[in-house]
Amino acid sequence: MTRIALASWGAVAPGLSDEVTWRSWAAAPAPLRGDVRPDVSFLPAMQRRRCDTLSRTMLAAVNACCDEPQRASALSVFASRHGSFATTVEMLESLARRQPLSPTNFSHSVHNTQAGLFSIWSGNQQVAQSLAARNETFQQGFLEAVCLLDRAGERPVLFVTGDEALPEPVAGLSDDPHPPYAVALLLWPEGGPGGALELTLEAEPAAGDAPAWPPAVEFLRWWLRGEKELRLPAAPGAFVWRANARVTPG
Repeated sequence: MTRIALASWGAVAPGLSDEVTWRSWAAAPAPLRGDVRPDVSFLPAMQRRRCDTLSRTMLAAVNACCDEPQRASALSVFASRHGSFATTVEMLESLARRQPLSPTNFSHSVHNTQAGLFSIWSGNQQVAQSLAARNETFQQGFLEAVCLLDRAGERPVLFVTGDEALPEPVAGLSDDPHPPYAVALLLWPEGGPGGALELTLEAEPAAGDAPAWPPAVEFLRWWLRGEKELRLPAAPGAFVWRANARVTPG
C-alpha cells in the first residue's frame, strides 16, 4: 500500500474541458463521443503549428492542471497506449504513394513526442518517462508516477495520459475504440497538498463490466464523485485506489 496526495488535475475530452463541465459529466456520466478542439493559445505560435491532435490535447490538460512553476519543476510520466498513431498512418500512406515524408511528422511519430514538447514548452529539464501498456496504460502509468515520487524529493510528479481515436484503416483493430482524451494529475508524496489517496495492488480481479470510457476518465469520475474506492483491472488482479482525506483539487 502506498499513500500519496493528488494536488490538482486537468482533463480534456469531447465537450469537456473545464472543472464545471467535468463535474457535470461526473454527476451523470455518459459515453464520450465526438472530437476535441483544445484551446492551445498558451503555446507559442511555432509550437502550436508543430503539435498534432494528441499533443494539443495532452498539453491542454497539463495547462489546466499546473501553473508555470509546477510545470517547470515537476518530474513527469506520459502514458499513451497508441501515441500519435494518426501521424504514423499518415506517413505510411505517404510511403505507399512513394511521396517524401514530412520531417515534422517524422519527428512526431515517436512515443515520447508529447514528453518532448512538454519539456520545450515548460523549460522542464527534470526526469521524463513515456510508456505504453496496452489496456492497462493508465494503471501502469499511475504506478510509474508513484514510483517516481521516491526520486522527486520536494518536487511533484506530473502524470499525463491520453490517446486519440485510431484512424482508418486501423480503427477496427482496436479493442478500446474511445474518442480522443487526456487527463493530467499532479501527485505529491503523502502529506503533500491536496487530497490523500492510497494505492494498493490486490490479487482479486476487478468485478463488473468496464465503463464506456477510458480508465483515466473513470478515475477522474470517481475522484469528482467523492466515492471511497475505485478498482481497475491489472492482470491478474486489480489496482485499488482509496480516498482517505478529500480536499477537492482544481
